[in-house]
Amino acid sequence: MAVEERYLADVEIILSHRHDNGGDLWATADKRLLKGAPFSTLECVLYLLELGVEPEDPVLQDAADLIFSTWQKDGRFRIYPAGGIYPCQTALAAQVLCHLGYADDERLKTTFRHLLDIQYRDGGWRCNKFSFGHGPETEYSNPHPTLTVLDAFRFTDSVNRKKELDRAVEFLLDHWTIRKPIGPCHYGIGTLFMQVGYPFRNYNLFEYVYVLSFYDRAKEDSRFLEALKALQAKLKDGQIVVERVVPKLAKLNFCKKGEPTGAGTKRYNEILANLKK
Repeated sequence: MAVEERYLADVEIILSHRHDNGGDLWATADKRLLKGAPFSTLECVLYLLELGVEPEDPVLQDAADLIFSTWQKDGRFRIYPAGGIYPCQTALAAQVLCHLGYADDERLKTTFRHLLDIQYRDGGWRCNKFSFGHGPETEYSNPHPTLTVLDAFRFTDSVNRKKELDRAVEFLLDHWTIRKPIGPCHYGIGTLFMQVGYPFRNYNLFEYVYVLSFYDRAKEDSRFLEALKALQAKLKDGQIVVERVVPKLAKLNFCKKGEPTGAGTKRYNEILANLKK
């Protein structure tokens, strides 16, 4: 897939930020891969892929090498040089590498085994970090990291085969019913969630429906179909319209707030294709 002419300027803008954080490839010199959002390493790789840059592009290959350089032998990724390593961080690194075509890499196979080993009792993934205290809602997993894990696993032959992933899907479908903020990081389904966020970087209706559409466990579930209907009600002439985007990305052509997005509509069309399988 080549970059469409209307998005070439977006690619150049994203590339222009590659040294913003003091290192190369949107990272800091000490390999902080999520520093400087929305122009961090892990985010910018996904933006470029979304715009049609091929995974074989030298910049993206160098970024893959950088991400893999933070891989640990137990399967985790240390995307910050110090402090704890949280499941959400490992999930994000694995997700990006899967989008780059590395799902069959032996290092990621170790990562996938690690993620299944630490799956929480409710089926999701959960970090032992309690920024909001220890209320009863923190006994749940964190929905967005769980969605990120499922997005990574969809590139593997485990999709629609492992019961552990069906449990994760069920956890997210349950959240559609619960709606209240849950997990140590308080992910809820409210006004902000229901706004179409694009590109995918926050927990929102569009990404929720998109990722779950790859899982047979979700496709005919009434909760998923209700979420899909809510997304479809927001279409304009069959196209995805961006309702929420981080301000620093607002001037990019592929994700202008209030306008249809061709790149985002391709993702919506994937949803439709998944439902036919």
